[in-house]
Amino acid sequence: MARPPLLLIAAGGTGGHMFPAQALAEEMLARGWRVKLSTDARGARYTDGFPEAVRIEQVRAATPARGGLVEKLKLPFQLGAGILRAAFGMLLDRPKVVVGFGGYPSIPALAAAWLLRVPRMIHEQNGVLGRVNQNFARRVDRIACGIWPMQMPDGLQGEFTGNPVRAAVRERAGAGYIPPGDYPMDLLVIGGSQGARILSDVVPAAIAALPEDIRRNLSVAHQARDEDIDRVVAAYEAGGVAAEIAPFFADIPRRLSECQLVISRAGASSVADISVIGRPAVLIPFAAAAANHQAANARMLSRVDAAVVYPEAQFTSEALTETLVSILSNPKGAETMARAALSVGRPDAAAHLADMVETLYKA
Repeated sequence: MARPPLLLIAAGGTGGHMFPAQALAEEMLARGWRVKLSTDARGARYTDGFPEAVRIEQVRAATPARGGLVEKLKLPFQLGAGILRAAFGMLLDRPKVVVGFGGYPSIPALAAAWLLRVPRMIHEQNGVLGRVNQNFARRVDRIACGIWPMQMPDGLQGEFTGNPVRAAVRERAGAGYIPPGDYPMDLLVIGGSQGARILSDVVPAAIAALPEDIRRNLSVAHQARDEDIDRVVAAYEAGGVAAEIAPFFADIPRRLSECQLVISRAGASSVADISVIGRPAVLIPFAAAAANHQAANARMLSRVDAAVVYPEAQFTSEALTETLVSILSNPKGAETMARAALSVGRPDAAAHLADMVETLYKA
């Protein structure tokens, strides 16, 4: 009996790269494929959630941004050695398709696939191609885009697949939306692991300044850094606002499905969750994100009027209070925003990616 076809997934060492890779691995295993993952030591920290059937191969990451002069001089040799090892592995067990999800650890597998003419594609989770994906964009057969529109190099086209979301999010895809009104309302504030401090600085004061008829109905769940929690708690208490403050909420999908409005950074996974569940949003892109990619992510929702976007320099308590009033006092408008978010959601992103893999295989 012939062995099932092999998919080689190459992904760097961040959750943004690894979670979509895991979703594709699960989908391809369900379709009867064998799956191998190539990542570095940082990426290996995210592999506990991968199915046991996935073969995991660790490669040594060669990152130009790290180390001194000696390490930078060694970089070409490390990359070359990694590419040769990847090519040798492909000759022993040739993958039918190679998919890169970004990050320097994806270089050896993608480069070896290019040398050996193995069908290959990349998936970019943000609205701007990352450095590695940008370098390989002209050396792959297909480009899958997690955010749309995506800024692409001249002459290249991508396919909008969306970013795969967790099962808990898919279960709540298109969950019924209760528009704001004169009854209890939930507001969710999520800042991600980077730069959440600006939300702790601005949001409590903005909510405290809301008219009484809106504020009395609000319950806030606010994600804040450990060092900010005490002052955030005090700010909400001073404003007479019911609030739950924590550095991490394990049940974000449930909270997102039950809220009337979400205030969030514009990371790719947050934008995907908001669009799949379908909720009005206020987005504050992280200004220091590489290539300003969070601003590009936010455009997917703002261009369909599903979100109000504030650059950090314009994100003040006064401005936010005005925006909150305009959304929370306009049920029809909020409902329209929720439907608009759903219009760009892709709950089937993993299946779409898998379809692209199988199309390459059959080409």
